[in-house]
Amino acid sequence: MQISITYDRPDDGPRSGPVQVGWFLASDKGAVLYDPPERLVSRQVSRTHAKSASRCPAVIQMESRYFVVKCPFDLHIGFTRDDKGKAVLVNRAGASSPIRSNKLNEVLTLVSEAEWRYPDRPTVQLHLPYTFIADEPVWMTQVGTFAHYRKDPLPGTIFGGRFQLNLWPRPLMWAFEWHEPEKDLVLKRGEPLFYCQFEHEGPDRPVQMVEADKTPELMAYMEKISGVVNYVNQTFSLMKSAEQMRPPRLLKPKDRA
Repeated sequence: MQISITYDRPDDGPRSGPVQVGWFLASDKGAVLYDPPERLVSRQVSRTHAKSASRCPAVIQMESRYFVVKCPFDLHIGFTRDDKGKAVLVNRAGASSPIRSNKLNEVLTLVSEAEWRYPDRPTVQLHLPYTFIADEPVWMTQVGTFAHYRKDPLPGTIFGGRFQLNLWPRPLMWAFEWHEPEKDLVLKRGEPLFYCQFEHEGPDRPVQMVEADKTPELMAYMEKISGVVNYVNQTFSLMKSAEQMRPPRLLKPKDRA
């Protein structure tokens, strides 16, 4: 017995053509620091040979489905323990640091030691205002910068994550697990910080990234779901409730005219 299933997507309607994903900054404070997400593209590569990897359709297809978020700060951070054994961060750049020491804890947090996944691997979080939204089912996966070469590798790995952004838009953070805390963590402004991959209905549909307008409806919905991680352990259990509260449309491309 043979079973054949054919699915014809309509030529028009909300789920035809490119998948539109909107991005915006949850806070406008220091907005000039944050570059727009960019599509992952291999720059300055040779395309002269027909069999070059840079002309391979599989490579081009893969790269086109990732977006790059760049690091907004220059950071040179060390890890140590104080005279009482408490884990602390040290601003190695000292007086030459672009970020004032009293402002550092506004962007970078050392996670409570009780919440580390491993007792010998400190976890730090870099707080960011980047937020993504869509008006159809779209899952976003945050991954490390596997296509970016670092002469001096980071002394650990980043936490990946995957969630349904059309129901749970939230400001992202960069979470880092410090495998070698004896080595400093050095981040440079403008370098790729992490990649975003978007999954949706129809793997053949490209993603169109647009800057989203922070409409009253969007901000009101964000307020309803913000901060709940502090009160429940499994925020995914709230997805159904969030869907019921969600307005029919949240994504309105920003008018730049």
